[in-house]
Amino acid sequence: MATLQAIRVVREEEGRSQSPRSPEARLGMKVEDLWDIQQGGQLSPTEKLNACFEGIPLSAFPPSPSSQVEIRSDASLAEAVRLLSEHRILGAPVVDVDAPKDASWMEKYIGIVEFAGIVVWILYQSEPPSPRSPKSGTAFALAANGVTSAVGLNLGPETAAATPGSFFEALISSEIYKNTKVGEISGSFRWAPFLALQKEDSFLTMLLLLSKYKMKSIPVVDDGKIDNIITQAAVIHMLAECAGLHWFESWGRKKLSELGLPLMTPDQIVKVYENEPVLQAFKLMRKKRIGGIPIVDASGRKAVGNISLRDVCFLLTAPEIYRDYRSVTAKGFVMAARDYLEKHEGTSPMMSGMITCKKDHTMKELISMLDCKKIHRIYVVDDDGNLEGVITLRDIISKLVHEPRGYFGDFFDGVLPLPSNSRV
Repeated sequence: MATLQAIRVVREEEGRSQSPRSPEARLGMKVEDLWDIQQGGQLSPTEKLNACFEGIPLSAFPPSPSSQVEIRSDASLAEAVRLLSEHRILGAPVVDVDAPKDASWMEKYIGIVEFAGIVVWILYQSEPPSPRSPKSGTAFALAANGVTSAVGLNLGPETAAATPGSFFEALISSEIYKNTKVGEISGSFRWAPFLALQKEDSFLTMLLLLSKYKMKSIPVVDDGKIDNIITQAAVIHMLAECAGLHWFESWGRKKLSELGLPLMTPDQIVKVYENEPVLQAFKLMRKKRIGGIPIVDASGRKAVGNISLRDVCFLLTAPEIYRDYRSVTAKGFVMAARDYLEKHEGTSPMMSGMITCKKDHTMKELISMLDCKKIHRIYVVDDDGNLEGVITLRDIISKLVHEPRGYFGDFFDGVLPLPSNSRV
C-alpha cells in the first residue's frame, strides 16, 4: 500500500526556476499574469481564481490526441471496444450516421460512449428481469437471453458468487456483443450527453461543468467539428504542472482538512469486501452511479485494494486471464489483472496498488500523486490505516472554483439533464 510520504513527486523546480517546458506550464503562467493584476485587497483568493479562469478562453487548453477519435452510431459494441482499446482511451464521441451532411454539431453527435459503460450495459442485460418489469419480449430482452443462455447463468444476487471466470469469455462471444450497435445503448449507464463548449468559452465554465455538474469530459467544438476534449484528468495534469507558481501555491499548500476534504464520512463510503464477487462491485458502482470503490478486508475498515470502472476493460480485452477461476472475487480480479499487466504492459495505473493519504496532506501533494500515478481517486485513512473517506478528481476541481450566482441562469435548473431515453 503506497502513501504520499513514500511516493512524493517534487515539482517546485518546474515552476519559476525553469522556463515553462510544457503547454500546461505556459497556461499556468497566463493564470499567473492575471493573478498578479487582480486587486487583492478587494477579492478573496477564490474570487481571484474565478476571475483568472473567466479571463482565459478554452482555445488556450493544450489539445488532446483523443479528440480525433470518433465512433459511428452503427458500429457494433465489439468494434467500439476495439477502437477504444487501440487508442488507449476510456471514451469517445458518437457520430450519428443518419445526420445530414450539413448537420450542426448538436445534430451530428448523439453522446459520448465509455468503455466502462459498454461492459456494464452488457452485464445489466444478463441480470434477471425485475418482477415489476413488463414480460413482453423486446429486442434487448431477446439479446440478453442470448447472453444468459450462452453463459449458462444470470447475475442475480443468489448466483453472482458462483460466477466462473469463463463467464467473461462467453460475453465477448455473445451475439449481443457482436451485433448490438453503439447507438442502441444511447442513454444507458455512463452514457454522457454531448454537451459541448465553444473555443471562446472560458476556463471557469469548463471547470464548473467538470466539477459541480459532474461531466467527465467536455468536447470543445469549432466550426461544427470537435477541436479538443478536456477531461478531469487533463485539468489535474495542468494543475500539477503549475507547481511553484504563486497562484497555485497559495491554494495548493492548504491541507485537505482546511479545504473540507474528504467530502464524505466513513459510513458513506461504498465498498466491496475482498471475497465478494467482482460483479457485485460493478453492480454497486452502477447502482450508486460512482466510478470506483475500495476493496476492504473482513473488518470493513481497512482498504486492501481499489476497483474502478476503468478496470472493466479487462473483462472484454483480456477475459482469458480469468479462465481458470472458479469464482472471480474482487481481490482475485485485481490480482489477476495486475499479473497480466506486469507481463504485457509493464506499467499501468492499475499496478499502483492502493494509494492513500491523510487529512493533513496538502492539496499540492495530492495533485502530484494523482497526476504521477494517473489515477482518478485516492483514499483517506487515519493513523491506524482505517478508511476515512475518498477524494476524486471532481472533488479537487470543485475546491478550485465556485459558481457565481446566476452564472448558468436556469440552463441546468440544478441538475445535468439526462437523455430522454435513459434506461439504466
